[in-house]
Amino acid sequence: MQRPNYIYTFIYDNYESELCKLESRSIFGKEESNKMLLSSQKIEPSSSAFIRKRLDVKLSSDNYETLIQEIKKEAICVDGFKVEYVVLEGDPTVYKKRLEKLKDIGYSIDGDPDYYNPTVTYGLCNYQGVWHFGVLIKNNFSWNEHKKKPFSYSNSININIAKALVNIASNADRSKKLLDACCGVGTIMLEACYAGYNIEGCDINWKVCRQSRENIAYFGYSANVYRSDIKDIAHNYDAAIIDLPYNVFSSADDSTFKYIIESAMQVAHRLVIVSITDITEIISNAGLELIDCCNVGKSGKVKFTRKIWVCNKE
Repeated sequence: MQRPNYIYTFIYDNYESELCKLESRSIFGKEESNKMLLSSQKIEPSSSAFIRKRLDVKLSSDNYETLIQEIKKEAICVDGFKVEYVVLEGDPTVYKKRLEKLKDIGYSIDGDPDYYNPTVTYGLCNYQGVWHFGVLIKNNFSWNEHKKKPFSYSNSININIAKALVNIASNADRSKKLLDACCGVGTIMLEACYAGYNIEGCDINWKVCRQSRENIAYFGYSANVYRSDIKDIAHNYDAAIIDLPYNVFSSADDSTFKYIIESAMQVAHRLVIVSITDITEIISNAGLELIDCCNVGKSGKVKFTRKIWVCNKE
């Protein structure tokens, strides 16, 4: 097989499976399978809630001994290194053999290892009989600090969904300018800011606009939040994310949803819409092309499903 540039591993709960696959299609143009994916596209793991690790493949061989010889030829010299075995679906290598192989690689690198605070982590894996070696980059999950934002509400979307929405709306392209059209307290905006996107937000409720600004400033980010009806937004965006209102601040019906969606169409070509009801007819009547969608549940005993719709203007 052709050597992949990158091998990704994923982590998610069953109720997030559809969302992870939608994010994967939006970023990579294909779905992860068995919580892994091979790609030529380089994505920062921490920009996603679901990407756990990325192996930057440097060497590959269908013969393990040949791979070890190739590693030795690289004459890697580094102190503070660590080597990890990445277990992929279908790898028959038992635990004891994995440890032996990690020792083989460790002895092929010139330098003192550091298992607790490594300066660089190398990875080894076997996929479909081919051995791959490279630098292993992990999701540091530091974005979980956003859960401690000063203002939040129990019925707001969670961080995992927020991060996925940003990636789905932008196709993981940081040059895209985004709008959070019903920004609330800024949950989506925080994840976009963390990942380095240019995002702005708007909301008609003065209280949540203030809270959104304070949440963004609390973590040292900078982004415009407009207290504005979306129809009065004067800027254009590559994509708009719309978490349709249904919470304690807003009571909304289909006519409100139609108004918000059609207003967003005036400022963005691509819309990613979150709803708790079926809005297929509204999307169709608005002249939008539905290009992808998924359902995402909620953990715990409470049965609650959100629907995510990815649309382009026709």
